[in-house]
Amino acid sequence: MIEPDKLHTFITYIQLEKNYSELTIREYENDIYQFIQFLEIEGVKNLNAVEYVHTRLYVTNLYEKQLARTTISRKISAIRSFYKFLHREYNIRDDAFQSLYLPKKETKLPHFFYEEEMEKLFEANKASDPLSVRNIAILELLYATGIRVSELISIELRHVDSSYGVVRIMGKGRKERYVPVGDFALSAVEDYVLNSRPKLMKHTSHTFLFVNNRGEHLTAEGVRYILNGMMEKASMHSTIYPHMLRHTFATHLLNNGADLRSVQELLGHVHLSSTQVYTHVTKEHLRKTYMNAHPRA
Repeated sequence: MIEPDKLHTFITYIQLEKNYSELTIREYENDIYQFIQFLEIEGVKNLNAVEYVHTRLYVTNLYEKQLARTTISRKISAIRSFYKFLHREYNIRDDAFQSLYLPKKETKLPHFFYEEEMEKLFEANKASDPLSVRNIAILELLYATGIRVSELISIELRHVDSSYGVVRIMGKGRKERYVPVGDFALSAVEDYVLNSRPKLMKHTSHTFLFVNNRGEHLTAEGVRYILNGMMEKASMHSTIYPHMLRHTFATHLLNNGADLRSVQELLGHVHLSSTQVYTHVTKEHLRKTYMNAHPRA
């Protein structure tokens, strides 16, 4: 592998100094490693020998694999960041990337559940066994707050403040925010903490809020598995993923009169443009309502 020590140093930098999430670090490492593999195939001997023709060829290669534009953009951004770091720390040329443009983002609207679908999901999964109580608490909290799955699994018991009705969230880039939680979600979480979590903990001991059936810290993969199981129980055949509940949270708030700036703050978006995609969803919702309801539509 071409100069593995430099990749290792960069990964350490984004982990310790930039405080990137584990998922982002893993993606960056994979993206850069794949680029280095491509360079080796092309006969490039070191990182300083990369020319614009190599970067263009690599991007063409990515398009030929029919990857999503968002994936290609992420890969280019990861490699650009790597080379900026190399230029600063080792004086390695990064001009091969200066004329490289990111592909335009696809204008896909986020998928979300309608309110009736959420009700069906909650109703079908009501039960008193420890795992069902935990699952409802997870669903309620994701829908009530719009937090990311990485944020959900990072919540500790001390982060939930029932008296004020808020939960402390550690977001992207280690940015902290407090998110309000409604009565339904608070009640579900309290029921889980008092009656289910102690039964699931068995002989383990830690402070994370959500645990698996062995009492261990619940993972992101575990949350996805739980949500898929809840969908099956509700006989809902559409796909679910944790971010879909985040989309649902934002869409329902805007549909019911919340302003965009408030939703931005609740979601923890740095830029308003990240939140504005939901205005397209609400406009589409209004258009469908009009087309279905107006006698001469």
